[in-house]
Amino acid sequence: MGLQDTPSAERVQIGFFGCRNAGKSSLVNAVTNQEMAVVSPVKGTTTDPVTKAMELLPLGPVLIIDTPGIDDEGGLGEQRVKRTKQILNRIDCAVLVVDSVAGKTKADEELLNLFQEKQIPFLVAYNKSDLQMPILSGKNEVAVSALQKTGIEELKERIAALGKENQKERMLVRDLVKAEDLVVLVTPIDSSAPKGRLILPQQQTIRDLLEADAIPVVTKENTLKTTLESLAKKPAMVITDSQAFAQVSKDTPLDIPLTSFSILMARYKGFLEGAVQGVAAIETLQDGDKVLICEGCTHHRQCEDIGTVKIPRWLRQHTGKELELVHTSGKDFPEDLSPYRLVIHCGGCMLNEREVAYRQKCAADAGIPFTNYGIAIAYMTGILKRSIEIFPKLYTLI
Repeated sequence: MGLQDTPSAERVQIGFFGCRNAGKSSLVNAVTNQEMAVVSPVKGTTTDPVTKAMELLPLGPVLIIDTPGIDDEGGLGEQRVKRTKQILNRIDCAVLVVDSVAGKTKADEELLNLFQEKQIPFLVAYNKSDLQMPILSGKNEVAVSALQKTGIEELKERIAALGKENQKERMLVRDLVKAEDLVVLVTPIDSSAPKGRLILPQQQTIRDLLEADAIPVVTKENTLKTTLESLAKKPAMVITDSQAFAQVSKDTPLDIPLTSFSILMARYKGFLEGAVQGVAAIETLQDGDKVLICEGCTHHRQCEDIGTVKIPRWLRQHTGKELELVHTSGKDFPEDLSPYRLVIHCGGCMLNEREVAYRQKCAADAGIPFTNYGIAIAYMTGILKRSIEIFPKLYTLI
Protein backbone atom coordinates (compact mmCIF):
# COMPACT_ATOMS: atom_id res chain seq x y z
CA MET A 1 0.00 0.00 0.00
CA GLY A 2 1.76 3.18 -1.19
CA LEU A 3 1.61 6.70 0.17
CA GLN A 4 -1.33 7.73 -1.99
CA ASP A 5 -3.12 4.47 -1.15
CA THR A 6 -2.87 5.00 2.62
CA PRO A 7 -6.50 5.06 3.86
CA SER A 8 -7.73 8.29 5.42
CA ALA A 9 -8.31 6.44 8.70
CA GLU A 10 -4.59 5.59 8.85
CA ARG A 11 -3.43 9.17 8.21
CA VAL A 12 -2.81 11.77 10.91
CA GLN A 13 -5.74 14.15 10.47
CA ILE A 14 -4.94 17.86 10.84
CA GLY A 15 -7.72 20.44 10.92
CA PHE A 16 -7.33 24.15 10.14
CA PHE A 17 -9.85 26.30 12.02
CA GLY A 18 -10.57 29.97 12.55
CA CYS A 19 -12.82 32.87 11.66
CA ARG A 20 -13.84 33.89 8.17
CA ASN A 21 -11.18 35.88 6.35
CA ALA A 22 -8.40 34.90 8.77
CA GLY A 23 -6.72 33.29 5.77
CA LYS A 24 -7.27 29.62 6.62
CA SER A 25 -7.61 28.52 3.02
CA SER A 26 -4.65 30.61 1.88
CA LEU A 27 -2.56 29.08 4.65
CA VAL A 28 -3.71 25.56 3.77
CA ASN A 29 -2.72 26.22 0.15
CA ALA A 30 0.70 27.42 1.32
CA VAL A 31 1.21 24.38 3.57
CA THR A 32 0.16 21.89 0.88
CA ASN A 33 1.90 23.93 -1.87
CA GLN A 34 -1.24 23.46 -3.98
CA GLU A 35 -4.36 25.43 -4.80
CA MET A 36 -6.37 23.05 -2.64
CA ALA A 37 -8.95 25.57 -1.50
CA VAL A 38 -10.64 28.50 -3.26
CA VAL A 39 -9.55 31.82 -1.73
CA SER A 40 -11.26 35.18 -1.96
CA PRO A 41 -11.43 38.47 -0.03
CA VAL A 42 -15.16 37.71 0.41
CA LYS A 43 -15.94 36.25 3.83
CA GLY A 44 -17.18 32.66 3.95
CA THR A 45 -15.66 31.39 0.71
CA THR A 46 -15.09 27.94 2.25
CA THR A 47 -18.58 26.51 2.64
CA ASP A 48 -17.76 22.84 3.31
CA PRO A 49 -14.74 21.05 4.79
CA VAL A 50 -12.10 20.45 2.09
CA THR A 51 -9.55 17.63 2.48
CA LYS A 52 -6.16 16.93 0.97
CA ALA A 53 -4.01 13.82 1.44
CA MET A 54 -0.29 14.50 1.46
CA GLU A 55 2.99 13.59 3.16
CA LEU A 56 4.31 15.78 5.93
CA LEU A 57 7.83 14.80 6.96
CA PRO A 58 8.89 13.46 9.39
CA LEU A 59 5.30 12.57 10.30
CA GLY A 60 4.35 10.68 7.13
CA PRO A 61 0.92 10.43 5.46
CA VAL A 62 -1.52 13.08 6.71
CA LEU A 63 -4.97 14.40 5.83
CA ILE A 64 -5.26 18.20 5.83
CA ILE A 65 -8.78 19.52 6.47
CA ASP A 66 -9.76 23.12 5.69
CA THR A 67 -12.96 24.09 7.53
CA PRO A 68 -15.57 26.84 7.09
CA GLY A 69 -15.28 29.91 9.33
CA ILE A 70 -16.35 29.27 12.90
CA ASP A 71 -18.07 32.70 12.96
CA ASP A 72 -20.29 32.04 9.91
CA GLU A 73 -23.79 33.54 10.13
CA GLY A 74 -27.35 32.87 9.03
CA GLY A 75 -29.20 29.57 8.58
CA LEU A 76 -26.63 28.08 6.22
CA GLY A 77 -23.83 29.51 8.32
CA GLU A 78 -25.10 27.66 11.40
CA GLN A 79 -25.03 24.40 9.47
CA ARG A 80 -21.47 25.11 8.33
CA VAL A 81 -20.39 25.85 11.92
CA LYS A 82 -22.01 22.59 12.99
CA ARG A 83 -20.01 20.70 10.34
CA THR A 84 -16.84 22.45 11.46
CA LYS A 85 -17.42 21.37 15.06
CA GLN A 86 -18.09 17.80 13.91
CA ILE A 87 -14.59 17.75 12.39
CA LEU A 88 -13.25 18.17 15.94
CA ASN A 89 -14.43 14.65 16.73
CA ARG A 90 -11.99 13.08 14.29
CA ILE A 91 -8.87 15.23 14.01
CA ASP A 92 -5.59 14.28 15.68
CA CYS A 93 -4.30 17.84 15.92
CA ALA A 94 -5.57 21.33 15.14
CA VAL A 95 -4.22 24.60 13.78
CA LEU A 96 -6.12 27.71 14.85
CA VAL A 97 -5.56 30.43 12.25
CA VAL A 98 -5.81 33.92 13.77
CA ASP A 99 -5.78 37.19 11.83
CA SER A 100 -2.69 39.00 13.21
CA VAL A 101 -4.24 42.39 12.45
CA ALA A 102 -7.58 41.71 14.15
CA GLY A 103 -6.16 39.54 16.95
CA LYS A 104 -7.96 36.70 18.72
CA THR A 105 -11.74 36.90 18.68
CA LYS A 106 -14.32 35.45 21.05
CA ALA A 107 -14.93 32.69 18.48
CA ASP A 108 -11.19 31.90 18.48
CA GLU A 109 -11.19 31.63 22.27
CA GLU A 110 -14.19 29.29 22.11
CA LEU A 111 -12.31 27.08 19.66
CA LEU A 112 -9.28 26.98 21.98
CA ASN A 113 -11.57 25.89 24.82
CA LEU A 114 -13.02 23.15 22.60
CA PHE A 115 -9.52 21.91 21.69
CA GLN A 116 -8.64 21.66 25.37
CA GLU A 117 -11.97 20.09 26.32
CA LYS A 118 -11.56 17.42 23.65
CA GLN A 119 -7.83 17.03 24.43
CA ILE A 120 -6.79 17.90 20.89
CA PRO A 121 -3.14 19.00 20.55
CA PHE A 122 -3.06 22.38 18.79
CA LEU A 123 -0.99 25.24 17.40
CA VAL A 124 -2.02 28.88 16.97
CA ALA A 125 -0.85 30.31 13.63
CA TYR A 126 -0.99 34.13 13.45
CA ASN A 127 -1.53 34.79 9.75
CA LYS A 128 -0.92 38.11 7.92
CA SER A 129 2.21 38.71 10.00
CA ASP A 130 3.52 40.73 7.05
CA LEU A 131 0.91 43.35 7.97
CA GLN A 132 1.14 43.08 11.75
CA MET A 133 3.80 41.05 13.56
CA PRO A 134 2.15 39.43 16.59
CA ILE A 135 3.68 39.17 20.05
CA LEU A 136 3.94 35.44 20.61
CA SER A 137 3.23 34.42 24.18
CA GLY A 138 3.22 30.63 24.09
CA LYS A 139 5.32 27.76 22.80
CA ASN A 140 2.41 26.59 20.63
CA GLU A 141 2.21 29.89 18.71
CA VAL A 142 3.84 30.75 15.39
CA ALA A 143 3.79 33.81 13.10
CA VAL A 144 3.15 33.18 9.40
CA SER A 145 2.20 34.97 6.21
CA ALA A 146 0.33 32.89 3.65
CA LEU A 147 0.72 35.73 1.14
CA GLN A 148 4.50 36.14 1.54
CA LYS A 149 5.07 32.42 2.29
CA THR A 150 7.00 33.27 5.46
CA GLY A 151 6.93 30.98 8.50
CA ILE A 152 5.37 28.18 6.44
CA GLU A 153 8.25 25.73 6.83
CA GLU A 154 8.37 26.35 10.58
CA LEU A 155 4.63 25.78 10.79
CA LYS A 156 4.92 22.48 8.89
CA GLU A 157 7.76 21.34 11.14
CA ARG A 158 5.76 22.27 14.26
CA ILE A 159 2.66 20.45 12.98
CA ALA A 160 4.75 17.35 12.20
CA ALA A 161 6.37 17.42 15.64
CA LEU A 162 2.97 17.84 17.31
CA GLY A 163 1.49 14.92 15.39
CA LYS A 164 4.51 12.71 16.04
CA GLU A 165 4.36 13.38 19.80
CA ASN A 166 0.83 12.01 19.88
CA GLN A 167 1.35 9.01 17.59
CA LYS A 168 1.31 5.59 19.18
CA GLU A 169 2.15 2.29 17.61
CA ARG A 170 -0.88 0.08 17.11
CA MET A 171 -0.80 -3.52 15.98
CA LEU A 172 -3.63 -5.33 14.28
CA VAL A 173 -2.41 -8.89 14.73
CA ARG A 174 1.38 -9.10 14.59
CA ASP A 175 1.76 -9.07 18.38
CA LEU A 176 -0.31 -12.27 18.52
CA VAL A 177 1.93 -14.35 16.24
CA LYS A 178 5.59 -15.29 15.83
CA ALA A 179 7.87 -15.38 12.80
CA GLU A 180 7.02 -18.26 10.44
CA ASP A 181 3.62 -18.90 12.08
CA LEU A 182 0.95 -19.98 9.60
CA VAL A 183 -2.19 -17.86 9.82
CA VAL A 184 -5.23 -18.82 7.73
CA LEU A 185 -7.41 -15.94 6.55
CA VAL A 186 -10.96 -16.77 5.48
CA THR A 187 -12.26 -14.21 2.99
CA PRO A 188 -15.69 -14.91 1.50
CA ILE A 189 -16.14 -13.82 -2.11
CA ASP A 190 -19.87 -13.27 -2.53
CA SER A 191 -22.23 -10.72 -4.07
CA SER A 192 -21.38 -8.14 -1.41
CA ALA A 193 -17.59 -8.47 -1.79
CA PRO A 194 -15.96 -5.63 -3.78
CA LYS A 195 -15.09 -6.89 -7.26
CA GLY A 196 -11.39 -7.33 -7.95
CA ARG A 197 -10.10 -6.55 -4.46
CA LEU A 198 -10.08 -7.54 -0.82
CA ILE A 199 -11.76 -5.33 1.77
CA LEU A 200 -9.52 -3.04 3.80
CA PRO A 201 -9.31 -5.07 7.05
CA GLN A 202 -8.20 -8.12 5.04
CA GLN A 203 -5.51 -6.10 3.24
CA GLN A 204 -4.29 -4.60 6.52
CA THR A 205 -4.20 -7.98 8.26
CA ILE A 206 -2.10 -9.50 5.47
CA ARG A 207 0.31 -6.56 5.64
CA ASP A 208 0.56 -6.77 9.45
CA LEU A 209 1.28 -10.52 9.32
CA LEU A 210 4.02 -9.94 6.76
CA GLU A 211 5.51 -7.30 9.06
CA ALA A 212 5.76 -10.05 11.70
CA ASP A 213 7.38 -12.47 9.21
CA ALA A 214 4.35 -14.73 9.65
CA ILE A 215 2.89 -16.65 6.71
CA PRO A 216 -0.66 -15.67 5.70
CA VAL A 217 -2.67 -18.31 3.84
CA VAL A 218 -5.82 -16.93 2.18
CA THR A 219 -8.82 -19.13 1.41
CA LYS A 220 -12.61 -18.98 1.10
CA GLU A 221 -15.04 -20.39 3.65
CA ASN A 222 -16.04 -23.28 1.35
CA THR A 223 -12.38 -24.35 0.93
CA LEU A 224 -11.24 -23.87 4.54
CA LYS A 225 -11.51 -27.53 5.49
CA THR A 226 -9.39 -28.61 2.49
CA THR A 227 -6.90 -25.84 3.19
CA LEU A 228 -6.40 -26.93 6.81
CA GLU A 229 -5.96 -30.55 5.76
CA SER A 230 -3.36 -29.53 3.15
CA LEU A 231 -1.09 -27.63 5.52
CA ALA A 232 2.09 -29.34 6.72
CA LYS A 233 1.81 -27.79 10.18
CA LYS A 234 -0.99 -26.56 12.39
CA PRO A 235 -1.87 -22.87 11.91
CA ALA A 236 -1.27 -20.50 14.80
CA MET A 237 -4.66 -18.92 14.14
CA VAL A 238 -7.65 -18.70 11.81
CA ILE A 239 -9.07 -15.25 11.10
CA THR A 240 -12.41 -15.05 9.34
CA ASP A 241 -14.88 -12.56 8.00
CA SER A 242 -17.50 -12.33 10.77
CA GLN A 243 -20.43 -13.25 8.53
CA ALA A 244 -18.85 -16.70 7.97
CA PHE A 245 -18.28 -17.33 11.70
CA ALA A 246 -20.71 -20.25 12.06
CA GLN A 247 -19.33 -22.29 9.16
CA VAL A 248 -15.70 -21.45 9.91
CA SER A 249 -16.07 -22.37 13.58
CA LYS A 250 -17.52 -25.73 12.56
CA ASP A 251 -14.63 -26.44 10.16
CA THR A 252 -11.81 -25.21 12.41
CA PRO A 253 -10.55 -27.72 15.03
CA LEU A 254 -10.99 -26.50 18.61
CA ASP A 255 -7.24 -26.51 19.25
CA ILE A 256 -6.73 -23.79 16.63
CA PRO A 257 -7.50 -20.23 17.88
CA LEU A 258 -10.24 -18.49 15.92
CA THR A 259 -11.20 -14.82 15.66
CA SER A 260 -12.46 -12.34 13.04
CA PHE A 261 -11.21 -9.33 11.11
CA SER A 262 -13.89 -7.20 12.76
CA ILE A 263 -12.82 -8.21 16.27
CA LEU A 264 -9.18 -7.49 15.47
CA MET A 265 -10.16 -4.14 13.99
CA ALA A 266 -12.16 -3.23 17.11
CA ARG A 267 -9.06 -3.92 19.21
CA TYR A 268 -6.95 -1.87 16.77
CA LYS A 269 -9.36 1.06 17.09
CA GLY A 270 -9.41 0.76 20.88
CA PHE A 271 -12.99 -0.32 21.60
CA LEU A 272 -12.90 -4.12 21.83
CA GLU A 273 -13.31 -4.30 25.59
CA GLY A 274 -16.36 -2.02 25.46
CA ALA A 275 -17.80 -4.08 22.62
CA VAL A 276 -17.46 -7.29 24.64
CA GLN A 277 -19.10 -5.69 27.66
CA GLY A 278 -21.92 -4.20 25.60
CA VAL A 279 -22.99 -7.25 23.60
CA ALA A 280 -25.00 -8.84 26.43
CA ALA A 281 -27.57 -6.07 25.95
CA ILE A 282 -28.90 -8.10 23.02
CA GLU A 283 -30.60 -10.33 25.61
CA THR A 284 -32.50 -7.39 27.11
CA LEU A 285 -34.06 -6.15 23.85
CA GLN A 286 -37.85 -5.98 23.76
CA ASP A 287 -40.48 -5.47 21.07
CA GLY A 288 -40.29 -1.95 19.68
CA ASP A 289 -36.78 -1.21 20.97
CA LYS A 290 -34.62 0.88 18.65
CA VAL A 291 -31.21 -0.49 17.67
CA LEU A 292 -28.69 1.70 15.85
CA ILE A 293 -26.52 -0.15 13.30
CA CYS A 294 -23.58 2.00 12.18
CA GLU A 295 -21.38 1.49 9.13
CA GLY A 296 -18.24 3.62 8.95
CA CYS A 297 -18.08 3.55 5.15
CA THR A 298 -20.58 4.32 2.40
CA HIS A 299 -20.23 1.26 0.16
CA HIS A 300 -23.00 0.29 -2.23
CA ARG A 301 -25.57 -1.90 -0.47
CA GLN A 302 -25.97 -5.41 -1.86
CA CYS A 303 -28.85 -7.86 -1.48
CA GLU A 304 -27.07 -9.70 1.37
CA ASP A 305 -25.40 -6.67 2.96
CA ILE A 306 -24.07 -7.49 6.42
CA GLY A 307 -25.27 -4.32 8.16
CA THR A 308 -28.69 -3.84 6.59
CA VAL A 309 -29.69 -7.46 5.91
CA LYS A 310 -27.71 -10.14 7.75
CA ILE A 311 -27.30 -8.59 11.20
CA PRO A 312 -30.99 -7.50 11.32
CA ARG A 313 -32.00 -11.05 10.36
CA TRP A 314 -29.75 -12.62 13.03
CA LEU A 315 -30.99 -10.13 15.63
CA ARG A 316 -34.62 -10.98 14.99
CA GLN A 317 -33.90 -14.73 14.96
CA HIS A 318 -31.90 -14.56 18.18
CA THR A 319 -34.22 -12.29 20.17
CA GLY A 320 -37.56 -13.27 18.66
CA LYS A 321 -38.52 -9.60 18.99
CA GLU A 322 -39.84 -7.02 16.55
CA LEU A 323 -37.13 -4.40 16.72
CA GLU A 324 -36.92 -0.96 15.12
CA LEU A 325 -33.58 -0.85 13.32
CA VAL A 326 -31.97 2.43 12.30
CA HIS A 327 -28.98 2.51 9.93
CA THR A 328 -26.29 5.15 9.50
CA SER A 329 -23.20 5.17 7.30
CA GLY A 330 -20.07 7.21 6.70
CA LYS A 331 -19.65 10.30 8.88
CA ASP A 332 -23.33 10.38 9.91
CA PHE A 333 -23.85 9.62 13.58
CA PRO A 334 -26.78 10.79 15.75
CA GLU A 335 -26.01 13.44 18.33
CA ASP A 336 -28.78 12.12 20.57
CA LEU A 337 -28.53 8.39 21.35
CA SER A 338 -31.15 8.36 24.10
CA PRO A 339 -33.89 6.75 21.91
CA TYR A 340 -31.73 3.66 21.32
CA ARG A 341 -31.27 0.54 23.44
CA LEU A 342 -28.13 -0.70 21.69
CA VAL A 343 -25.51 0.51 19.18
CA ILE A 344 -23.91 -2.10 16.89
CA HIS A 345 -20.96 -0.59 15.05
CA CYS A 346 -18.80 -1.97 12.25
CA GLY A 347 -15.10 -2.58 12.89
CA GLY A 348 -14.40 1.05 12.00
CA CYS A 349 -11.70 0.45 9.37
CA MET A 350 -12.68 3.66 7.52
CA LEU A 351 -12.76 5.79 10.69
CA ASN A 352 -9.76 6.92 12.67
CA GLU A 353 -9.31 5.93 16.30
CA ARG A 354 -10.38 9.33 17.65
CA GLU A 355 -13.71 9.28 15.81
CA VAL A 356 -14.50 5.74 16.97
CA ALA A 357 -13.62 6.75 20.54
CA TYR A 358 -15.94 9.76 20.24
CA ARG A 359 -18.83 7.56 19.12
CA GLN A 360 -18.24 5.10 21.93
CA LYS A 361 -18.09 7.96 24.45
CA CYS A 362 -21.39 9.35 23.14
CA ALA A 363 -22.97 5.97 23.84
CA ALA A 364 -21.35 5.70 27.28
CA ASP A 365 -22.50 9.23 28.23
CA ALA A 366 -26.06 8.28 27.23
CA GLY A 367 -25.85 4.94 29.07
CA ILE A 368 -26.35 2.99 25.83
CA PRO A 369 -24.49 -0.34 25.34
CA PHE A 370 -22.07 -0.25 22.39
CA THR A 371 -20.79 -3.33 20.57
CA ASN A 372 -19.51 -4.20 17.12
CA TYR A 373 -20.39 -6.46 14.19
CA GLY A 374 -17.85 -9.20 14.92
CA ILE A 375 -18.65 -9.47 18.64
CA ALA A 376 -22.41 -9.37 18.01
CA ILE A 377 -22.24 -12.08 15.35
CA ALA A 378 -19.97 -14.27 17.48
CA TYR A 379 -22.38 -13.84 20.39
CA MET A 380 -25.48 -14.69 18.36
CA THR A 381 -23.81 -17.75 16.81
CA GLY A 382 -22.72 -19.00 20.23
CA ILE A 383 -18.95 -18.72 19.70
CA LEU A 384 -18.09 -15.47 21.47
CA LYS A 385 -15.87 -17.18 24.06
CA ARG A 386 -13.94 -18.97 21.37
CA SER A 387 -13.53 -15.84 19.24
CA ILE A 388 -11.87 -13.82 22.03
CA GLU A 389 -9.96 -16.67 23.67
CA ILE A 390 -6.74 -15.15 22.30
CA PHE A 391 -7.35 -12.17 24.61
CA PRO A 392 -7.28 -13.71 28.14
CA LYS A 393 -8.18 -10.42 29.86
CA LEU A 394 -11.36 -10.08 27.81
CA TYR A 395 -12.21 -13.73 28.17
CA THR A 396 -12.81 -13.19 31.89
CA LEU A 397 -15.47 -10.53 31.14
CA ILE A 398 -17.99 -13.03 29.75
